[in-house]
Amino acid sequence: MDLSYSYYILIFTFLYLLKNHFLRKFQNLPPSPFISLPIIGHLYLFKKPLHKALAKISEKHGPLLFLRFGSRPVLLVSSPSLAEECFTKNDLVFANRPKLLAGKYFGCNYTSLAWASYGQHWRNLRRIATLELLSTLRVQMFADIRRQEVRALLQRLVRGKTNGGHSNTKVVDMKATFFEMTLNILMMMIAGKQYYGDSADQKMEESRRFKEIVTESFQLSGATNIGDFVPLLKWIGVNNLEDKLKLVKEKRDKVMQDLIEEHKNSRKGSSLEQKNNSMIDVLLSLQDSEPDYYTDEVIRGMGMVVLAAGTDTTASTMEWALSLLLNNPEALKKAQKEIDTHIGESSRLLDDSDLAQLPYLHGIINETLRMFPAGPFLVPHESSGECVVGGFRVPRGTILLVNLWAIQNDAKLWEEPNAFKPERFMDIKGKRDGFRLMPFGYGRRGCPGENLAMHVAGLALGSLIQCFEWERISKELVDMTEGPGLTTPKAIPLLAKCRPRHNVVNLLAQL
Repeated sequence: MDLSYSYYILIFTFLYLLKNHFLRKFQNLPPSPFISLPIIGHLYLFKKPLHKALAKISEKHGPLLFLRFGSRPVLLVSSPSLAEECFTKNDLVFANRPKLLAGKYFGCNYTSLAWASYGQHWRNLRRIATLELLSTLRVQMFADIRRQEVRALLQRLVRGKTNGGHSNTKVVDMKATFFEMTLNILMMMIAGKQYYGDSADQKMEESRRFKEIVTESFQLSGATNIGDFVPLLKWIGVNNLEDKLKLVKEKRDKVMQDLIEEHKNSRKGSSLEQKNNSMIDVLLSLQDSEPDYYTDEVIRGMGMVVLAAGTDTTASTMEWALSLLLNNPEALKKAQKEIDTHIGESSRLLDDSDLAQLPYLHGIINETLRMFPAGPFLVPHESSGECVVGGFRVPRGTILLVNLWAIQNDAKLWEEPNAFKPERFMDIKGKRDGFRLMPFGYGRRGCPGENLAMHVAGLALGSLIQCFEWERISKELVDMTEGPGLTTPKAIPLLAKCRPRHNVVNLLAQL
């Protein structure tokens, strides 16, 4: 009886796999690893870190794969030519977002800029973000904020506690340092409010809450919700995740609503110029003219998108960049020499307007984004209709997953991809290197904050390079192991030694 039962199970499995194989061929679907199991599909293949596990699968089976994450079809793309086809010829078809549980709570029920499907509402939000909040003019308007916060950071490093009694050398927690500075810049832009650098108990508590909310948001957004892919298994652990998402959403909403109420009160009797100082002020001005559309929920959603998308990603990029420089001190010396040559060794501090004249510094940031992109996958897209990619048919409702890490670390595309070589970007003069490098995405749903992120990272990293000598805390190389999460965090936060460079001591003393 047992042998007979096993025999029927074996026959059923064989026929199921055979049917799927020939059905895929008949439907002209992209290639796929042969065994797609009932219920879970190809989920059994995945290991952490997911981007590296999927890169290995693509190396074996090809750069265009049709997978099943449980019940959901997924198109996995791991080559620049196929990514280009998706984001040019098929850009409109792939302009939707998949409906995942995180989007329900963090995306205001799939209505925020990051999570809304393509349509009139999303186009309107995108227009506001591109023209009103993150335009080139607006980024230039906030140059003073970036300068003030970067120089406040320099001041804290100069006047902070020293290392073991040595008057000039300090050990700095760079993860926290970069996060605090970036959060300050974004909060000044969003709400005209600074959170770090003030010792007041209330400010310290607010800053702690903000850091906690942003960190929790990234952790939960990157958490795998099995119910998104296997509806039959929703009872396994999903309620716990949903409860956590609800709790963090409540925290986010309260923080942002408190800021909105503060600005509503302060706007009463203010001049027009004062009313348009911050992003919240701009959105409240729109609310004045169209209160039914620009609700507080829309403003909360837009504020949290800018805050969440800009803090951890930018801070993480700077932490990886400094880690790479500490492991490659010749590159650090070359960057210092470039800045000294352009500015003069002791004439003044680096400013926003200098960045365009520092190609090696720009190369450092691009090389960091290539090796350790803030998001190893581009934010998932979903097809709104049937289309053709690479000569294969892609059904409607297919999730598009572009493995950015695989493309940017492919030995067929990059010479010595594991080597840190900022020089490789010196010739492209700050432009995209085709579709081989696209850490901010591409097409309709490319990140509108790219210009701002590059200015923040460039000014902060460049200023630290100009003003301090940097060393590892020990003779061992900085550990470059990646940690888990939606972004690509360092598993071990960076601690680094710094001391003021002799040629800028007088400039730092004037801060």
